Amino acid sequence: MAEIVAIKHITPEGPVWSSLDNGVLRLVLANPPANALSIDTMAALQAQLDGAREDSDVRVVVIAASGNVFCAGHDLKEVTAHRSDDDRGRAFFELTMSRCSVLMQSIVRHPKPVIAEVDGLATAAGLQLVASCDLAIASDQSTFCTPGVNIGLFCSTPMVALSRNVSRKQAMEMLLTGETIDATTARDFGLINRVVPREYLTHIVAKYVQTIVSKSPLTLKIGKEAFYAQAEMGLAEAYDHASRVMVENMLARDAEEGIGAFIDKRNAEWKGE
Repeated sequence: MAEIVAIKHITPEGPVWSSLDNGVLRLVLANPPANALSIDTMAALQAQLDGAREDSDVRVVVIAASGNVFCAGHDLKEVTAHRSDDDRGRAFFELTMSRCSVLMQSIVRHPKPVIAEVDGLATAAGLQLVASCDLAIASDQSTFCTPGVNIGLFCSTPMVALSRNVSRKQAMEMLLTGETIDATTARDFGLINRVVPREYLTHIVAKYVQTIVSKSPLTLKIGKEAFYAQAEMGLAEAYDHASRVMVENMLARDAEEGIGAFIDKRNAEWKGE
């Protein structure tokens, strides 16, 4: 197993707090009570994710939040303030949607696994954030919704991530009604992986992290990239792509080491190459 570095930094300031401990980059949305995805919050989250891409000290990213709301989506007060602009806010709205779309795609395309640790309400773009992560573990106090239809603004961009996690009928149920679902229903829909008691949430996420960190970082990168790529392809194309990925993966030193360790009944020593 590759050596995992101890704590590197803690930055409890700004709209996103970050800490790096034993290979885990923990990002905490810290602009309560709504933890809204304002322009500044999205920029801070994007900067952290971008910085982690090539940082070998980062093995897994966890996105959590402070307070009783995980994320209430875009900052509607910020959005409304720009309606007095000469263009009635068009330029700001385009900027907001563009930055949000880039942020969500950067999570999906990130070479490191990204886990959402959800405790509280995740709504609209906040639900989009959860759906964009590779795994999502939620407390039993968490709730989820796409309520845009209630205020005359269909949740079209959250719909992209939502519809790639749950069935069409379930996605449309949430989008058309705007109603809130509880954590158990979200799990049954396929939006999240597990529901746990609030007091055990961080502990359970840590167990997932420990399991993932024990794997080859190169293998995780190859696998995550291939998973999302093949998901957008037809069946034959997906098998062709996955077969090419498997061949390249088999040629990697970590695969050679892992197979050798399995045969020799010893622990593998990952090199990330």
